Amino acid sequence: MTVQLWKDRTGGIIDPELFSTTAEALAREVNQERLASRDKVNKPTQIRKFFDEVNRYKGMAQASPDDFAALLPYIKMVNAKAAYAAGRDLIGVTFKGFISDSLRQVHDRKDFELFCGFFEAFLGYYKYCVEKEGNPGEHRSAPSSQNYRREYVPNQRPQR
Repeated sequence: MTVQLWKDRTGGIIDPELFSTTAEALAREVNQERLASRDKVNKPTQIRKFFDEVNRYKGMAQASPDDFAALLPYIKMVNAKAAYAAGRDLIGVTFKGFISDSLRQVHDRKDFELFCGFFEAFLGYYKYCVEKEGNPGEHRSAPSSQNYRREYVPNQRPQR
């Protein structure tokens, strides 16, 4: 799935479906790839690792907006890191394609901020998909800590 960040870049018009329909469709596709691999690729921690790195660059760009041109090559290097992770079967081709296609569209700070916003929307939908569809390695029969409580009983000695 190819993601177009802008509907009209010269006019500054963002695709109205970008943060909703497009982000959700990509999240479902990446999650399906995870499920098909039996949770081998696209683990939430791997996806989160990429998001954290992009977010780190976003913070650096906000801290010194005039230095964005110097930061851009390092932002684009995330693509190489995605290729490495894909080569080690940590992420799938869909997520790697998303990173590559999106970073190819980043030319200035405005593009990067739009990419960051989309990545955040994608991550929210991805987390929902993972939680809703479960993890293949996870046993669903055991009660989760959210809906199972043990009763607290103060220390009592057994009666003899």
